[in-house]
Amino acid sequence: MSTIERERNDPEVDVPDRQVRQGGRGRGVLTAVVIVLLGTVALVVLGLLSAAGTLFGPRQIDRSGPAVLQAVQDLSDYTAASGQFQVVVDIEEDDPILPAFLRGERTLFVATGSVDATVDFDGLGPDRVEVDDDRTSVTVSLPAPTLSEAVIDPEESYVFGRERGLIDRVEGVFQDEPTSERDLYLAAEDRLEAAAAESDLVDTAERNTRAMLDQLLRSLGFEQVTVEFG
Repeated sequence: MSTIERERNDPEVDVPDRQVRQGGRGRGVLTAVVIVLLGTVALVVLGLLSAAGTLFGPRQIDRSGPAVLQAVQDLSDYTAASGQFQVVVDIEEDDPILPAFLRGERTLFVATGSVDATVDFDGLGPDRVEVDDDRTSVTVSLPAPTLSEAVIDPEESYVFGRERGLIDRVEGVFQDEPTSERDLYLAAEDRLEAAAAESDLVDTAERNTRAMLDQLLRSLGFEQVTVEFG
């Protein structure tokens, strides 16, 4: 038997270093492959469990009211527009029997005042604020703007002219009682309010309110804002 054959059959003969290194490298590759396979299986199992939890597990439902409601309600009565008006009040008092040059009085009063258009946010409730599911769009339903009572500016209002009959002038020497200033103011208020109603003050108030709410609600994160007036 040759020396080489004896070395192969004899268990006590040492294996060459090259053969030992080849066997160790093969076991290392096999171990790495097993680890990768186990990791892949683990990831698949975790994914299935997560999906099952999403489908069959407890759900979280957000029923909280929109934060926009409190912000809008804080506005209360919003003065959306204010108009300055001037009217001439012409009031004449005559006697049914005597002619005007003897008995009667005519007063011209120039009245300057303001009328506001306001929007009431006080009664705004959840039923008037609609927010879509992804909270990017909001619709606000508001009552129509209302006109306030006229406020006359006494510094800008004055009696332009006054004519009185002869008898009234003589009586005025002893007791000057021209047409009551209160009557002039009351008549002027009615005319100022009528002028405001015929103007575009309400339309201006709606435009201003829409612009204000659009800016406010967009700052809260909404991308589309719709304001309706009922």
